Amino acid sequence: MSDLPDNGPEIAAEETAAAAVPSVVDNRNDLARRYGLPLVELDEISIDRVAATSLPISVLVSAHALPYRLDNQKLYVAVADPSNVLALDELRLVSRLPLVLGIAQPDLIEEELEKLNQETAANKRRGLIDDIEFDSPDDDDGGPTVVPEDDAPMARLLNAVILEAAEAGASDIHFEPRADAMVVRLRVDGVLAETQRVPKRLSEGLTTLIKVKAKLDIAERRKPQDGRISLSSESAGRALDIRVASLPTVEGEKIVMRLIDKSRSSPTLDNLGLPPDPLNGVRDLLATPTGALLVTGPTGSGKSTTLYAGLGLVNTPERNIITVEDPVEYRIDGVNQVQVLARAGLTFASALRSILRSDPDIVMVGEVRDGETAQISIEAALTGHLVLSTLHTNDAPGAITRLTEMGVEPFLVGAAVSGVLAQRLVRRLCDQCKQPYEPNEAEIEAAGFAAVAPDGLPGPIQRAGGCSSCGKSGYKGRTGVYQFMAMDDEMERLASSSANRDVIEEAARRKGMATLWEAGLSLVINGETSLEELGRVITEG
Repeated sequence: MSDLPDNGPEIAAEETAAAAVPSVVDNRNDLARRYGLPLVELDEISIDRVAATSLPISVLVSAHALPYRLDNQKLYVAVADPSNVLALDELRLVSRLPLVLGIAQPDLIEEELEKLNQETAANKRRGLIDDIEFDSPDDDDGGPTVVPEDDAPMARLLNAVILEAAEAGASDIHFEPRADAMVVRLRVDGVLAETQRVPKRLSEGLTTLIKVKAKLDIAERRKPQDGRISLSSESAGRALDIRVASLPTVEGEKIVMRLIDKSRSSPTLDNLGLPPDPLNGVRDLLATPTGALLVTGPTGSGKSTTLYAGLGLVNTPERNIITVEDPVEYRIDGVNQVQVLARAGLTFASALRSILRSDPDIVMVGEVRDGETAQISIEAALTGHLVLSTLHTNDAPGAITRLTEMGVEPFLVGAAVSGVLAQRLVRRLCDQCKQPYEPNEAEIEAAGFAAVAPDGLPGPIQRAGGCSSCGKSGYKGRTGVYQFMAMDDEMERLASSSANRDVIEEAARRKGMATLWEAGLSLVINGETSLEELGRVITEG
């Protein structure tokens, strides 16, 4: 008769399983000693997603292996059984890099492969991997550019980088050649951060692939080049327009890709975060039939987004709206949008001349880059059209003097310009980890808080912390800082008389215009951004 209780078999099974754990560990140690390989603790390291996706998932499952790091032109791979010579040969066959093997627990490899398989399936549903198509806008037949079979691993690497950038909401991808590797950096919320290092051995092939997709001359490595890639996926209904720029450096060609999501919806004025005074001023100008509204700021400050939001307000069936842009960032139903194509002779100036012969009510010029475009835009504003455009100046008063410097007569500037909106984008503090901070008197005085809070700060301001929600940066998302200058009779007289920027600014401030710094301080007081972030983006003025 057995002395085991009723549940004896279950207890015995548990004891057997528990006893098997040391044998798994011992087996790994034996394999490591036998083959001279290191142990890899997959549950204690960060797995490089580009490395993990560099080899076909079917091969990894078959070989029971997981790539976990790309470093110094080598691919580090964790395997469960280093004696499986056929599987290792298959890995080496599909990889263009030398493999550095390590031994990991089989169950952890299976767990990571399952995650990788699920991510791949999810990415397919989103249409960003495998079914991705690179379409050249200048192809004669309009068909997709087919990736040669030999370039498939490189294409997967490029797709993985683009996927990571799209998921992170990056505006730009930088591929920067260095002495030992190609560094990949993403610009997220206006700030660059390194995300990957592509081995030097792969860097030239990756650069060539990007240039082929962008229809650049792959043989020309001494001159800068510009091109475009259209990236689309039918399964996800998403489309990216990618502007590609190459720049020769001493270490090789640097490539910058600007990502524009053509499938996203256009913004509205109400969700831009404009304070009441600038918002009402812009609305009033958009309600007038003639004149020019200029939006100024550096590259990447959201100027085009503001113009699109303005178009959304005036886009009605009764109006003929035509734009000339480079590139067309949003597709707006009911608006005739023209894409600049310099190689075909379609510049801002030439397109604008044709637009004015097409009976427009409202004209949007993506950017005033030269004197000819400036002259035509100003004349259009004086001949019965509402003109919206962007201009590169530091603040609103500087836009008036900038136009005269470009060759437009001062009296035309004074008569045509109805208002100027200057703007910047600052990062928002992460709501999950921002920390209260009491600045001392010296800091309060140096920052100039008295201009916006003459009775003193209502409470502590906030500064960045750092948590998993914001990727340890302390910031998540961006918001705008705005300065609006309306042109009344006095301002028109000053512009017509060629008054300098300081005189124009002084007159505008008497009428209530705040500086960009003061507008930013209001955001700091409200806890939306930090004083450090404001100082990074805007020079105190």
